[in-house]
Amino acid sequence: MPSLRTLLILGRTSNLPTVWSNCLAGWWLGGGGNYYKLPALLVGATLLYIGGMFLNDAFDAEFDAQHRRERPIPSGAIAVEQVWRIGFGLLAAGLIAFFMDGIVTGILGIFLVICILIYDAIHKVFLPSPVLMAACRFFLYVAACSTAKFGVTGWAVWCGFALAAYIVGLSFLARKEATRNEPAIWPCFFLSAPIILAFMMNMASFRQNALLLSAAVGLWAVRALRYAFSSVDRNIGRTISALLAGIVLVDLLAVADVPHSFAWVFIGLFLLALLFQRFVPAT
Repeated sequence: MPSLRTLLILGRTSNLPTVWSNCLAGWWLGGGGNYYKLPALLVGATLLYIGGMFLNDAFDAEFDAQHRRERPIPSGAIAVEQVWRIGFGLLAAGLIAFFMDGIVTGILGIFLVICILIYDAIHKVFLPSPVLMAACRFFLYVAACSTAKFGVTGWAVWCGFALAAYIVGLSFLARKEATRNEPAIWPCFFLSAPIILAFMMNMASFRQNALLLSAAVGLWAVRALRYAFSSVDRNIGRTISALLAGIVLVDLLAVADVPHSFAWVFIGLFLLALLFQRFVPAT
């Protein structure tokens, strides 16, 4: 049997707080309520994410054998056949959990699984594959929204697109993670999409919260990017890890109108993501 650490690394479990914050943000943008649907949503999203990460390594087994021999499969920590079985089993279980929350949530879960599988299969050879990664987060957002009392709302769709743009920028930067070359600057502009949308969406009494949270997202992104563009001690992996944790801040910005008590849940998930990254690599 593989060790627990091997399973945690395969599942890139340090990013799970960002998955949970996606679910909570999407649910809130759908009007909240229907609390009884949250457990199945969170469990399903967790299973789908971990399953997708397992299959990511299974599809990349040959590449990792040449370029990333420290990964669990090429290092011999777990057999690739076992990773295939676990990955598909987790996807199936996650999809069942989504269908427990309703037909609409289940159908959106199917679209999410399709995006996961296509991304895992072709991301090494398909240059625009970050768009598929972004689509995964988008469908998770709207699936979470579908469990709320108002169902899928326009705000949730727009916030999902803003998060997707952030993921596109992050993912294109991640393509340079294995090198010490300075990345292109253009993906950084995609990171600003949530801030731009927040200024357009939040008016009147919500504007102050939007300004404060936009500043938090912007400052965190700048802090993360300095590791990628430093000419002295460049570390793109550190940039990507920080931007991944920043997904929680993007989610909080999307729900700038939440009560302070609920906002602390997002802050806790952000800190939890940073804590998890100390023990399990985020990429």
